Formats: sequence, structure tokens, C-alpha cells
Amino acid sequence: MTMEITWLGHAAFKIKTPSGRIIYLDPYQIKKGEEKADIIVSTHSHSDHFDSSSIQNLMKDDTVVIGPESIASSLQKFDGTPLKLGDSFDYKDLSIELVPAYNIKKPNHPKRNEWAGIIVTAEDKSVYHAGDTERIPEMKDLASRNITVAMMPCGGTYTMDFDEATDSVVDVKPKIAIPMHNLCINNV
Repeated sequence: MTMEITWLGHAAFKIKTPSGRIIYLDPYQIKKGEEKADIIVSTHSHSDHFDSSSIQNLMKDDTVVIGPESIASSLQKFDGTPLKLGDSFDYKDLSIELVPAYNIKKPNHPKRNEWAGIIVTAEDKSVYHAGDTERIPEMKDLASRNITVAMMPCGGTYTMDFDEATDSVVDVKPKIAIPMHNLCINNV
């Protein structure tokens, strides 16, 4: 079985691992009735990435909510687990790692906030969700990680634009790249 990835709009994705685990990344505007989560990961505290009502709609008794240490106060209401950038959270047969995500030219996501990108690894597959970011030097370090799928923001307003996202894909070297965030999907 392969990893199943579903884009839910904006920067929200659902991943179903080969073993059937359900992971949501940056859930946003998720209605009741969607498949419940084993793990929910938010990259930062902006409401289009940490949508409390979406998180609530996806929760079951043993759902694990994860985010960067810098949003620990937001995670508290869901008994969430804050991680430092570079740290991993192991859950049964998968691992979640938070990596840097920030703006260099724009003021919206400063490096000092320590917001995150996400790497989900399950079996021999890895998915990189870049979060709200521009092309940053740390992306070149991911080339050696054999990323299977990279989800790259390319809206241009709060994140990198399409051209910069394309250059970032070259840096990361995933097998598959998926555009996300704002209206970048229309640019493809």
C-alpha cells in the first residue's frame, strides 16, 4: 500500500499512511464528518494553519496534536505536544519532525518566531510540508533526506511566489512536488 495524500484546500492536507494512520497537516475549514485524526500538526499559530474549530472537528480521544514550541500556549487547549525545531515525535510506525520555516524578504513569518515546516516519515516514504515560508537556506539540507513528496507554498503574498517555489523544489529534490497556499494552484 502507498501513502495517500489529499489536499483539503489552502495549506491543509490529509495523509493516510500505508498502515492506515490518519495525519492532518495545517487543517483549515474542515467540517464535521471528516475522518478522525491520529495526529494533527500545525506549522504556526495563524488561523489558516491553526484553526481551532477544524482541530476540534478532527479530534478523537487519543488524537495527538503537535506544533512548534513557539505556539505552546495555543496547543494547550488540545493537550498538545510542543516540539523544538529539529526535534522528532515518534508515534507507533511513523515520525514527525519540525524544521524551520520563515520569511526572509517579507515581514509575516520572521525567523525569530520559530515556526515550522513538517516532515512526516512512514515506512520508506517522507512528506515535507514547507509551512508558510520563502526559499530558505535550510531547504538545501533536505536534499539528502530523500523526500518523497514536497508541499510548497507559492502564493507570493505571505510566502514565496511560484518561481521561488520552483527553485525551492530544486533545492529539496523531492520525487513529487505539490503547490499549495493562496492562489498558487491557479498558476500551474
